[in-house]
Amino acid sequence: MNLILTENAVERLKNFLIKNNKESNIQILTPDASVREYFRIDWNNSTAIACVYPESFLSKEHAFLDVTNLFLKSGLPVAEIYCYDGALGVIVQEDFGDRLLRDVLENSDLETRENLLNQAISLIAKIQAATPKAFKLNSIASRLKFDEEKLLWELNFFKTHYFETLSKQTLSQSDDLNLTAEFTELVRELEQHAAVLCHRDFHAANLMVDKENRLRIIDHQDARIGAASYDLVSLLLDRVLNAPNKNWLEDKKKLFLQEREKLGLGTIDFAEFENEFRLQTVQRCLKAVGTFSFQSVNRGKTYFIKYIEPMFRIVLQAAENLERFPHLQKIIREKILQHL
Repeated sequence: MNLILTENAVERLKNFLIKNNKESNIQILTPDASVREYFRIDWNNSTAIACVYPESFLSKEHAFLDVTNLFLKSGLPVAEIYCYDGALGVIVQEDFGDRLLRDVLENSDLETRENLLNQAISLIAKIQAATPKAFKLNSIASRLKFDEEKLLWELNFFKTHYFETLSKQTLSQSDDLNLTAEFTELVRELEQHAAVLCHRDFHAANLMVDKENRLRIIDHQDARIGAASYDLVSLLLDRVLNAPNKNWLEDKKKLFLQEREKLGLGTIDFAEFENEFRLQTVQRCLKAVGTFSFQSVNRGKTYFIKYIEPMFRIVLQAAENLERFPHLQKIIREKILQHL
């Protein structure tokens, strides 16, 4: 935690509370991979979560406020906004408690874990069902897309921060060119699948379990249009220490497609979805490695490092199953996994 940034955020939060005639204790909370600072405060005979941004914002252009409005109007379980002050960079929202789905899963029996994951899969389908409303409201999320430019930027971020920032390696010119060619091929194909609303970071650290054991969605400000498999890849594969069992993974994919059909979202052929899921796995998991590398070195969040090797093994398996991206496969086998 950066104490200077936290002290600045606390000072602005105190100014916000004074401005709104509120007296409150302030409890510092720990964000995950965020530049925002989070605090629990007293609010109207209960508690609330105050998010303090690094700088001021304009409410009409603020993604979190916009996407929260979209999700609430779509019946999705996100926190209600109680109050905000763009000049001070503060948003006060509903308090869902402290139980991250990630932590609950680690401390639950198999039946409970499966039930919660199935609920989360159902939520992904419900987010996708909100796609028409996103366009109707002209939400910021409807104007952002996992297009070639965005997806390739994320893969280049991976190259920079895994090889240079974390590993202190320099790719040879030929390796760099070959990876770029394969990455370009990958993202052009994925862009063709980008047609539904995605949360964008739908993993177990961005879902909470409330007092009634219901799932709640957080950290949704980066929602955008992407592939139907995007959030499912994130939920099932992001931040795992071991690759999931193949049959288990297939069951979850089938469940997701069934949940989509229940909501009238149309049928997706399983073989076609399997192919898309594997393509998205390659991109999303490499993107995650880039984030883990950056956060570990530049933010001191070294607890992310343990997820890097499993991500590479999952990417390699997906590429092998696709029988594609031979240069990526070779680099992972010979220049990455042998040194981890």
